[in-house]
Amino acid sequence: MISNIVSEGKKATRNGFGDAMTELGQQNPNVVALCADLVGSLKIQQFIANHPERFFQVGIAEANMIGIAAGLATAGKIPYTTTFANFSTGRVYDQIRQSVAYSHKNVKICASHAGLTLGEDGATHQILEDIGMMKMLPGFTVINPCDYAQTKAATLAIAEHHGPVYLRFGRPGWPMFMGDQPFEIGKALPLNEGSDVSIFATGHLVWKAVEAVKELEAEGISCDLINIHTIKPLDEEAVLDSVLKTKCVVTAEEHQMNGGLGDSIAQLLARKLPTPMEFVAVKDSFGESGTPDDLLKKYGLDSSDIISAVKSVLQRKK
Repeated sequence: MISNIVSEGKKATRNGFGDAMTELGQQNPNVVALCADLVGSLKIQQFIANHPERFFQVGIAEANMIGIAAGLATAGKIPYTTTFANFSTGRVYDQIRQSVAYSHKNVKICASHAGLTLGEDGATHQILEDIGMMKMLPGFTVINPCDYAQTKAATLAIAEHHGPVYLRFGRPGWPMFMGDQPFEIGKALPLNEGSDVSIFATGHLVWKAVEAVKELEAEGISCDLINIHTIKPLDEEAVLDSVLKTKCVVTAEEHQMNGGLGDSIAQLLARKLPTPMEFVAVKDSFGESGTPDDLLKKYGLDSSDIISAVKSVLQRKK
C-alpha cells in the first residue's frame, strides 16, 4: 500500500554505492576500483583505505580508465570505473563501445552525479542522455536505482552478473524509502496496486511518483506504481501485465524524453499493446545551474507534473 511507503530520512544514492564498495572489497577479491580524480565524490575512500593495491587512480583521463578497465577484465578482475555520469559516458563513448561492449567485457561503469539533480554545477555536467546512449550498446545492462538502499543492493548485485553494466546514481541527499531487500537485475518492483493508470518510474523520480500517487489516490484515482530500476533488460512481463489492467501509462524519469525509460516502454507497447501514454521527462533541453528541487520543478519533473500527466492520459483513455 502506498500509505506504507514513507521516507526514513535522506541520504545520497552515491553513498549507497560507496558503502557497497566497502563490502565488496571484503567479499570479493576480484573487485577492483578505478577513479578519474573524484574519489571523494564517489565515496570510495574506505575501499581504497582497505585495499590500496586494488585501486587505480587514473587522474582526469577517463578514456584511459575505460581501456585499463577492459584490460583488467580480460585478466579476470571485476573493474568498477567511477566518475561523474557525464564523464562516464559522453566523454568516453568510443572507448566503451570498442573496448567494452563489442567484446562483452565484464566492466561495471558506475556513474554518479547524473541528471538535473547534480544541481549548481550546471548544464555542462548534468547529462540527460546517458541512459539512451548506454542502452543502445548491444549486451549492456543499464540500472538506475531510486534510493540509498537500492543503490547499495544494485552495486553488490552487479558483481555477480557477468557482462558490461552501466550503473547510474546521484549527488543530492534523497529520501530513503525502499528498505533493505534483495536486488534482482531486470525484475521490476511493484510499489502500489491500482486499476486506473500505470505509472512506471525510475531513479530519483520514483520518490516523486510515490508523492504523486498518494495525492491521486486521495482524489479517488487508483494507480499501479512500479519501480523500474533496470532499464535494460526491461521487465516486459511486468509492464504488459500492468497495462493490460489499466489501459493507460505515465512514465517518469530524470532524463531526456528521447532515449530513456519512456522510450523503451513506448517501443514495447507499440509492438505488443498500443496504449495512451504520457511522458514526464526533460523535453529536448539542456539543464542549468540551480538547486535540485528548483530544477526538477522548472523542467517538469516534480510530483505535480506526474499528477498532471496522469489526469491527461486518463482523459485520452476515455
